[in-house]
Amino acid sequence: MPLSPISRRRLMASSAAAFVAAGLPFKALAAPTKAGAIETMKKASRFMVDKAAYKGGYVWSYLPDFSRRWGEMEAFPTMIWVQPPGTGTVGHLFLDAYHATKDEYYYDAACKAADALIAIQNPAGGWNYLGDLAGEESLKKWYDTIGKNGWRLEEFQHYYGNCTFDDEGTAEVCKFMLRMYVEKKDPKYKAALDKALKFVLEAQYPVGGWPQRYPLKDEFHHHGNADYTSYITFNDDVIGENIEFLIMVYQALGDESVLGPIRKAMDCYIACQQPQPQPAWGLQHTVNDLKPSAARTYEPKAFATHATASNLSQMMTFYQLTGDAKYLARIPEALDWLDSVRLPDDVAPGKARWPTFVQVGTGKPLYVHRTGSNVVNGRYYTDENPEKTVTHYSSFRSVDVKGLRARYEKLKATSPEEASKNSPLKGRRALPKYFMVKDLSVEDLKVGGDLSSSAPKPVDADLAKVAKLTSELNAEGWWPTPLTSTSQPYIGDGPATPTPGDFSETKVGDKYDTSPYPDPKPAIGISTASFIANMATLIKFVDAA
Repeated sequence: MPLSPISRRRLMASSAAAFVAAGLPFKALAAPTKAGAIETMKKASRFMVDKAAYKGGYVWSYLPDFSRRWGEMEAFPTMIWVQPPGTGTVGHLFLDAYHATKDEYYYDAACKAADALIAIQNPAGGWNYLGDLAGEESLKKWYDTIGKNGWRLEEFQHYYGNCTFDDEGTAEVCKFMLRMYVEKKDPKYKAALDKALKFVLEAQYPVGGWPQRYPLKDEFHHHGNADYTSYITFNDDVIGENIEFLIMVYQALGDESVLGPIRKAMDCYIACQQPQPQPAWGLQHTVNDLKPSAARTYEPKAFATHATASNLSQMMTFYQLTGDAKYLARIPEALDWLDSVRLPDDVAPGKARWPTFVQVGTGKPLYVHRTGSNVVNGRYYTDENPEKTVTHYSSFRSVDVKGLRARYEKLKATSPEEASKNSPLKGRRALPKYFMVKDLSVEDLKVGGDLSSSAPKPVDADLAKVAKLTSELNAEGWWPTPLTSTSQPYIGDGPATPTPGDFSETKVGDKYDTSPYPDPKPAIGISTASFIANMATLIKFVDAA
C-alpha cells in the first residue's frame, strides 16, 4: 500500500510518543499497581467494544463524536477494516488480554471481533481490505465514491468482489481464527478456519507463490496497464505471511498436509530469483515466465531493492527452518548486486542510498513522478530523473546490506543441523501466549523443551509508561491521540481538466482527491493503533506483576 498500514510488525512503536505529541500536561505519577492497570485495561476496552466498534468490528481511527472515521481511507459508519491495525488485530489483542487476566470479558470481546470478521468472510474463504456490514450494495457504493477517487490508492479504485493477500489482512485474520479455535475449540471458529485454510491452499500457484488477489480476476486495466492482481506477489511479504500462517497451523493442529505447501512456497523464492547479471527480485512476478512485472502505475516493471533485501532475509530464515543449503546458495550474488546499485553520494543527497526501482536490463535507477491533480486527470510515470519524485511512495530506500551479509556469513558457518535444530517444522509446541506484546515471527515458534508449554513471558514493562497510560486515559475511556492522517470528504468525481497548482510532490491532490494525507493540525481523537499499543504495554505489566 502507498500509505503503509500499521501492521503487527510495526505497531508497537506507533504511539510511544502519543501523549507528548498531544501536548498533554506532565504531572507527577504514582507507581503503577497491577489492580490499577487491570482497571485501566477494562475501562479502555469497554469504550472500544461498546462505543467504537460496529457490530464487533473496528476501523483505524475516529473523531470523538464519531462524525468521521477512517481505515486507510474514510469509512462508512457500517464498515469494518481488515488491514492491520483493524478488526483482526484488535481480536488478537483481546485474546492477549484474556491470557494475561483470565477475565472472560476479553474472550467475549475477541468473539465479537471474530464474529464480525466471519460476517464479511468472502464465500471463497478469505477477506478483502475492508467489509461493510450493511451489505454488498453499500460496499459497492463506497468503492464507486470514496474508493474510486483516492488518486494514489489504486487498489481501492475498483471493486473486485474477491479477497486480497495484500498488507497482511487475510493472513492476520487467518491467524486470529486459528487462535480463536485453539482457545476453546468452538466449532464456529473451526468452520471459519477450515474455510480460510482451504482458501489459502487453493490460491497457491504450483510454483509456490500466491497472487495478490484471489479468486483470480482480470478486470482493472488502469491507464492501459494490465491487471496485476494475479501476479506472484512478494510485495508486503505476501508469501512470507502465508508461510507463517501455515506453520502456525502445523504447530497448533498437527496438520501435516500443510508441510508440502510450506516448502513449495519457500522454493518460490529460489525460482523467482533472476539470473546474472541481475540476481534480484521484483515486487511482483508473472506466473508464466517468473519475470518481474509492473503493478500499480507507480510500480513499474523493475527490480525492487527493498523487496530483494526482504527476500534475502527470508531465504536465510528458510535455511534456519529447513537446514537446506540451497536457500543460501545465491545470496552472495544478490548482496553484491545490491552493493552495485547503491546510488553515488552526489545523486539525490540527503535521500536514502538505494533506488527503489532498478531497470531490467540496463541496471539504471527508475524514479516515480506524477502529473495532474486527481484520479481523473492525473497520471504517474517513471524516468531516470531523481528530482521531484512522488512523496507518498519513496523512490529511495535504506537497505542494510552490511547486516544481511553478516547474518549470511554467520549462517554459512553454521551446520544445517545446528541452524535448524529448533525449527518449528521439526516438532510442535503451543502457539505463543501473546501476539501483540512484541514483534512476533516464526522465531517465536521454535521448538524446545516441553512441547505443551506456552511461550516465555514478555519482557519487563516500562513502569513509567504504564503509570502515564493509567493516568491519561480520559473519563470516557479512550486515550486522546493526535490523528495525524486525515482526508478530504468525497464531493463528487474530479474534472478532466487539472486544477491549477503543482501536485507532483503532495500527499493529496485537489479537493476531489479522497486519499489520506498528513494533517498539519491533527485533531485529537480515538486511535485503534494507540489502543492496541497501549493495551499491550499494560498487558506486559500485568503479566509480569
